[in-house]
Amino acid sequence: MAGYLITFEGGEGAGKSTQSKRLYEAFERDGRKVLLTREPGGTKGAEAIRELLLFGGYSFSLRSEIMAHFTARCDHVDQIIRPALSQGYIVICDRYIDSTLAYQGYGLGKGDQDLIQYIKQLSHLIALQPDLTLVFEAPYDVMRERCHARQGRVDRYEQLDENFHYRVLNGFKQIMIDHPNRCVRVDAYRDVEMIHQDVYDIVSRQLFESKQ
Repeated sequence: MAGYLITFEGGEGAGKSTQSKRLYEAFERDGRKVLLTREPGGTKGAEAIRELLLFGGYSFSLRSEIMAHFTARCDHVDQIIRPALSQGYIVICDRYIDSTLAYQGYGLGKGDQDLIQYIKQLSHLIALQPDLTLVFEAPYDVMRERCHARQGRVDRYEQLDENFHYRVLNGFKQIMIDHPNRCVRVDAYRDVEMIHQDVYDIVSRQLFESKQ
C-alpha cells in the first residue's frame, strides 16, 4: 500500500497516547497526509465494543474477549485503516495487535502458548502488519503514578493487580525480541518534548528516509 501504518504500544501510563497525538500534530504541520486512530475503537461499532470491554462490567471467557478485540479490529481495519493506507496516509494507531498479545496473551493468559497461537492465527487473518511499532517503556512505579494522576474513568485493565501489569510489560519485551525489524523501544522515562523529538526522528529515519 502507498501509506504507512505506525503503531504505538506499551503498558498503562507509558505515555504512548500523548506521544501519538504529538506525532500526528507534527506531521500535520509538515503537510503530510496523516490519520490518528486507536484500538479498540476507531469506528462507531468498534468504539461500542471498546465501551463493553473496558467499562461494561461483564465477565467474558478469555477466548471470547480476544475475539471481541479482533471483531473491533476487523471493522477498524476494513473501514478506516486500509482505505487510508490506500490513499497514501500515514496512519498512527494507539494500540494494535501487539496489545492483544501483551494484555490477553501474556497478561490475562499468563503466556499460555495455546492462547498465544490463537491470537497469532487471528492476526494472520487480519493480514495487516505495521510498518513500524514503537514500544514505550518506563519503570513500573512511574507508570502507575501517571495512571493515578489521570482524570476520568478507570478501565478494567487499569484496575488489575501489579502481577498482571508486570506480565503485560514482559509480554511487550518478548514481542520486541520476536520482531526486532519492526519494533523500536522508546525510553518513556524522560521529558515529554525529548520523547517526542526521539519519536519524530525514529519514524523519519526508519520510514521516510530509508524509502527515498
